[in-house]
Amino acid sequence: MNTICILGGGGFVGSHLVAKLAKTGVAILIPGRRRIDLRALDVLPTITTVEADIHDPATLDSLFKGVDVVINLVGILHGTRAEFEQAHCELPTQVVAACRAAGVKRLLHMSALGASVDSASVYQQTKARGEAIVLAAIDLNVTVFRPSVIFGPDDHFLNLFAKILKLTKILPLANPNARLQPVHLDDVTRAFAVAINDPTTFGQVYTLCGNDVFSLEDLVRLTAKKLGLKRAILPLGEGASYAMAMVMEWLPGPKIMTRDNHYALQTDNVAPEGTVINRFGPPLSLGANLDYLRHEDSRSIYALYRCHARR
Repeated sequence: MNTICILGGGGFVGSHLVAKLAKTGVAILIPGRRRIDLRALDVLPTITTVEADIHDPATLDSLFKGVDVVINLVGILHGTRAEFEQAHCELPTQVVAACRAAGVKRLLHMSALGASVDSASVYQQTKARGEAIVLAAIDLNVTVFRPSVIFGPDDHFLNLFAKILKLTKILPLANPNARLQPVHLDDVTRAFAVAINDPTTFGQVYTLCGNDVFSLEDLVRLTAKKLGLKRAILPLGEGASYAMAMVMEWLPGPKIMTRDNHYALQTDNVAPEGTVINRFGPPLSLGANLDYLRHEDSRSIYALYRCHARR
């Protein structure tokens, strides 16, 4: 595959996947709403960034011309029902149509562990519907990935708790018993990179998880321990957890938690029994890979870009 277009290439997973693929010499096209937000990627060889509205069907048709592979990493954790629908259902529909119009035969799609049309969470409902849309396009050689919560340098999960723990000695914790099976960022990007040229992955759905299952409370306590902080963690019951989510949803500024997140955490985010989780290599341990939490503002990805660009 000579040319890859990555939707969401400037995001957390996307930027690290771009860095990994750039080492292979493949040409990568990365569209974004604002090109200035993608400027850090410009130091990488074979990378082209372009300002584009990926939700415009005509724009997608143009972007995909001459492309061999499309990777869709677009997803949002917070939003209105309409915003979830646009990102997780309407965009995949448009991506499939644009792939067909441009003659693209390979599509890799990021779904999410826990995606289900029966979920109380709109995030998980729309993720499931988007997954079904791309899997129905059997002419495109589709591969779908369902990662659990992703941890690693620059993540928005454990790093968020790290920042909160540095600011308070007492942390009320909503949904403390939620069970998660976190997967390392490197395991996720490796799965995408390996699958691109592997025909045995066509039409398949892969669960991406680590080896270990943790409660949310376990993960917060591990984060505090890694930071050398002694903090009082106050587990909240279901009613208090919902109330906390509602208050945080109404607060102005970036969202930390919403009621939709609360609903998503009502279902265990772990691999179904019997799932093969090492299809793309042994998963990295969470406990042994938390050193990145000690850095106030992780800039590891920029160092990685410069390394790959030999600058």
